[in-house]
Amino acid sequence: MSDTRIPSPAAAAVAASPSIPKSRPALTPLGLFTVLTGAALPMVDFFIVNVALPAIDHDLHAGPALLEMVVGGYGVAYAVLLVLGGRLGDMVGRRRLFLWGTAAFGVTSVACGLAPGAWELVVARIAQGAASALMLPQVLATIQATTSGPARARALSFYSGTAGVSASVGQVLGGVLVAADVAGTGWRSIFLVNAPIAVVALVLAGRAVPETRSERPTRVDGAGTVLLSLSLVSLLVPLTEGRATGWPVWSWVLLAVFPFAAVAFAVTERRLERSGDGARTPLVPPSLLRVRSVRTGLTVLVPFSLGWGGFMFVLAVVLQEGLRLGPMAAGLSLLPMCLAFFAASLACPRLFGRYGRRAVTAGALIQGVGLLGVAVSFFRGWDSGAGLWWACAALAVQGAGQGLVLPLTLRTVLSEVPVAQAGVGSGVMVTTQQAFMALGVATLGSLFLSLSDAVGMRDALAVTLGVQLVTVVATVLLTLRLPRVEG
Repeated sequence: MSDTRIPSPAAAAVAASPSIPKSRPALTPLGLFTVLTGAALPMVDFFIVNVALPAIDHDLHAGPALLEMVVGGYGVAYAVLLVLGGRLGDMVGRRRLFLWGTAAFGVTSVACGLAPGAWELVVARIAQGAASALMLPQVLATIQATTSGPARARALSFYSGTAGVSASVGQVLGGVLVAADVAGTGWRSIFLVNAPIAVVALVLAGRAVPETRSERPTRVDGAGTVLLSLSLVSLLVPLTEGRATGWPVWSWVLLAVFPFAAVAFAVTERRLERSGDGARTPLVPPSLLRVRSVRTGLTVLVPFSLGWGGFMFVLAVVLQEGLRLGPMAAGLSLLPMCLAFFAASLACPRLFGRYGRRAVTAGALIQGVGLLGVAVSFFRGWDSGAGLWWACAALAVQGAGQGLVLPLTLRTVLSEVPVAQAGVGSGVMVTTQQAFMALGVATLGSLFLSLSDAVGMRDALAVTLGVQLVTVVATVLLTLRLPRVEG
């Protein structure tokens, strides 16, 4: 199959949106560092609680259902509001929304850290997820609107490196902070540490991040926002909470609502786009999903994110409850994966320039080899320390493969998105990523926990990793459809 070349992102953006001025504000290295810091905060917090759940349960007497809500409530709120956050950034200014989101994230993080009980923590986590949804879409939209060519390729490689490393860093940092018990705060420090970082990000953003917005802002698509939110909530909430609550009637009712809400959302968006109403555009324009680069990139992102989210949750449970590691040891065991992911991400522009789409296919294959190595290491060495050492080496291989897959996928999705739609394009992409990561936690996590009760943790892990290997095979096959993105 031959590579189909796509025009450069800058040329595509100008051609698709002639109202955008030719001269754009440039994103300086300090500005890039600032928005990447903002991107890291919500990504880290998606995973940071995994190793802290036992401590939270011990302190707040939360129980399985509320613990899953601590994880799932954040993920659901985050995924539901991401596209809206991207659209609002297009309308009122991406730097402005980044500042608002960062400030709200800092405040809600403090609320999480000071929560007196489990329900208060759940509510604060939902609010924290909503704040993240305001902040994160502005990062990719700002990169899209202020860079082009090799500069954009480098910026997206740094972004993808940040996105991938944040999963491991979140669990490493969570383990270290819980074990350190800073000033007697215990698990609360994993949230309180966000506040000073958010303050620094706010100060730097005001100085170094240029303001960008759509030249032709439109009103928010209220019906589309409600229907997309209903679709995601009706799918993610029952899958996240169903097992822990014994699959009550409400969970089945919500699951039954999902297909109707999803179809209604698709019909509403198609009808609104066909109406030609210039003052109001769809929340997710169907024409955007018909662009080959967007469509093929998202199809790769789906199985990748599904497996990744589930794997990180299951791994946290295995390390602490299966191998009886403390939070610090459990976190540090992910460090090889973290370093390999980041190194591979930084090497991506050069590899893509030389090998094109074959590099991302090779990355997916390397990820599969690493995942298989993790499964064999844990299965054969479950009762010995050697199994963990071999698993760490396999995790490094897996991380290197993932670090090759993610950057080109992100670049592919955004390569033909006009600058005027940078916010909605980024929001759609990140929503897909976060929704399927949350779905991975709900499905693979529930499968693993259910099997653990029946056949034991070692065998449950083997089956779960086998299912995840199917998602990796799907990723490999789908990368063959990716078009080639020029720098």
